[in-house]
Amino acid sequence: MEGPLSHVVVPGTYDPVTRGHLDVIRRACRIAPQVTVAVAASKSKRGCGTWFSLEERVQMVREAWSEEGGETPIEVRPMEGLLVDFCREVGAHAVVKGLRAATDFEYELAQASLNARMSPGLESIYVMSAPEYGYVSSSVVREIATLGGDVSLLVTPSVAARLGR
Repeated sequence: MEGPLSHVVVPGTYDPVTRGHLDVIRRACRIAPQVTVAVAASKSKRGCGTWFSLEERVQMVREAWSEEGGETPIEVRPMEGLLVDFCREVGAHAVVKGLRAATDFEYELAQASLNARMSPGLESIYVMSAPEYGYVSSSVVREIATLGGDVSLLVTPSVAARLGR
């Protein structure tokens, strides 16, 4: 691909979507005029599947983006299969992901290398996590919610309500 980026994908499981995820999506909107959020099926995530169904997670991202005042329109779509195939299907030129720590970097480097082999024109762009979200992950949010803790600083009200059910 040559020239400026016109379309990027922000992939993730979003189980549930956190304020950290929304920060990465917001920053992706500053990188390209068209942003598609790919909510991965991740049926075998960590060997136990996801807490929320794919449809629920797609809806949660849409609601959370609206709730947080996402000014830029984004498209939120379910994704099954390979990320490179999804990017080809939607016409995206790059993938944008957030990095929290060195462990994220190692994992993402391996993923970027594989994606580059399968789709040489697809760029991988990484943004460092904002300091206030560096410790936030979906698994931490789920654990706090399971133990009855307050997750209101980590997720939007609609997501917190779903976690409380």
